[in-house]
Amino acid sequence: MRAARQLAIGNMKVEKQVTSGQLDFAFTRRAAFVGGVQAAIGLTVAARMSYIAVADNEKYKLLAESNRVNLTIIPPRRGWFIDRFGKPIATNRADFRVDIIPDRLAKKDETVQTLAELLALSTDDVDRIHRELKNAQGFQPVQVADGLDYDKFAAVSVRLPDLPGVSPRQGYSRFYPSGAAVGHLIGYVGTVSAEEYQKNKKPLLITPGFKVGKDGLEKTLEDRLQGEPGAKRTEVTARGKIVRELTTRPDTPGKPVQLTIDIDLHNYAARRLGLESGSVVIFDCLTGDIITMASMPCYDPNSFSDGIGRVEWKMLNSDDHIPMLNKALQGLYPPGSTLKPVAGLAMLRHGVDPEEIVICNGGYRLGNRVFKCLGRHGPVNMTTAIMKSCNTYFYSMGRRIGYDNIAPVARELGLGQEFPLPFPSQRYGTVPDSAWKMRKYDQKWTESDTLNAVIGQGYIIASPFQLGLMAARIASGLNIQPEILLQKRAAAKPLSFPKAHLDVVREGMNLVVNGAGTAVRSRLMLDNIAMAGKTGTAQVRRISGSQRGQSGAWKYRDHGLFVCFAPVDQPRYGAAVVIEHGMGGARAAAPIAKDVLTFIYDRAQAMASLEALEAGWGGNIEQRMAAKYAMFQNQPAPPPPLDPTA
Repeated sequence: MRAARQLAIGNMKVEKQVTSGQLDFAFTRRAAFVGGVQAAIGLTVAARMSYIAVADNEKYKLLAESNRVNLTIIPPRRGWFIDRFGKPIATNRADFRVDIIPDRLAKKDETVQTLAELLALSTDDVDRIHRELKNAQGFQPVQVADGLDYDKFAAVSVRLPDLPGVSPRQGYSRFYPSGAAVGHLIGYVGTVSAEEYQKNKKPLLITPGFKVGKDGLEKTLEDRLQGEPGAKRTEVTARGKIVRELTTRPDTPGKPVQLTIDIDLHNYAARRLGLESGSVVIFDCLTGDIITMASMPCYDPNSFSDGIGRVEWKMLNSDDHIPMLNKALQGLYPPGSTLKPVAGLAMLRHGVDPEEIVICNGGYRLGNRVFKCLGRHGPVNMTTAIMKSCNTYFYSMGRRIGYDNIAPVARELGLGQEFPLPFPSQRYGTVPDSAWKMRKYDQKWTESDTLNAVIGQGYIIASPFQLGLMAARIASGLNIQPEILLQKRAAAKPLSFPKAHLDVVREGMNLVVNGAGTAVRSRLMLDNIAMAGKTGTAQVRRISGSQRGQSGAWKYRDHGLFVCFAPVDQPRYGAAVVIEHGMGGARAAAPIAKDVLTFIYDRAQAMASLEALEAGWGGNIEQRMAAKYAMFQNQPAPPPPLDPTA
């Protein structure tokens, strides 16, 4: 028992005794650790404060300044377009405008309704604003109105505390004095789309009032036209209220662009096209400068730049004359008989005697098929065949030399060719030959293909631009290169044709207008100034019987074409006029060419003719478009497709 008790006592742990010295040591060690941590934190804070005060001093100074000062970007004014004589084609006009910044908008419907009342917006404008707000990104400003007078601008400005997201400002807007007459030539501007901003996130792109080129020369020459933005510094309160204006750095306008266009002549040509769907292209025969390139009908670029409404967009889209298409560069048509001077040059090159006679009995037989002529012309040589537009002569001689010998001449004169012009889109047409048909259709070229192509039908198609260049090259004998930007260039080199060959073809074209040809009614009524030309009628579809596309539905009628140059003795201007479904060159195209060339030499006579015509058409271009728009406003209009300016 005693032994067991002693064993239990031995196994019991003896409680350790802690001295005061040990307690003092432990406290001192812990205090040192806490003090070290505090010192480290203090040093870190001090170092950070020193870094902020010294190294980041400029950064935080700027942040503080930005809270006090508001920096506003001033959009640059676009460079002007001017014509060859310095007259304005596209300018900038000072105006007041109101925009909405979507990501700052609080009550969309109420804000838009208030703005509609203050600015007297139409239902069409309100619908457009709602549509654009729905599609816009947060950064993309939506235009409410521009071109405002000061009273309306002030009415919005005083209500700004109740209209968050609304941005009224004074600036500049693009203005096209000629309106629809220059739409296809110049293009238009519009606000930056979300896709465009994602590619280049420059603050300027989302500045209200800033616009970029969307089509035509406005788009392709954007870098020259844009300019450099300015800036304005204003002192503001914490709530953003302006206290005072500090400094302003003005913008640097874009560079002006001078075109080869004669804007007076261009506007006249656009007006003279009247109710037709077509184009007029005029070249300087000596330099290749494009003097006129009108395409009608057309949109008004001022409408697109301001933000086109759904009613006007519907009006443009529903027009079977296709006003959105630049017919001068993008319209393609069979050249018809306007190709006969080209064929004549090819025949002369390959040994055809221009005095050789072909008897025209109203057609030409190939196998068991008769290719018809436009009449019974009897005995004709080359100049007479061009004058009377005798198909039989060209069937006979074209078959003799083969179309593979005609195609290279057509290309040398500008057909089927691509030109380095600053336009977003061109269509180059087709000059066919045996190799082309084999590549395209895996078929051999036939003699019937030759007979169709030699009179400008079949596979061959060309643009009015190319036909005008063709006429200018024949007139001058020079290999002129087309140009739209006015600049000094080297003199054009001669074409490969002998002067004697060109003289034969030119004489035939002279007789078309000034002899007993197909366009005698379009002879110029001017002293000592004569025009030479060649009419053409191009089938839209093959029509059996005697109808020949001269009646019926508009879209199935033949096209009317006319190529020309003037003066005959010393050619200076080469031109082409193409009227869609005009039923004939002599009927529709040649009279327009007559008036347009008359304008060059006698403006009073040309204007008298035009004003008499416009009186029967319902006014000039602007008046007719306004009347048509008013008609569409009274019709229910479905929502348009996506914003056409995007």
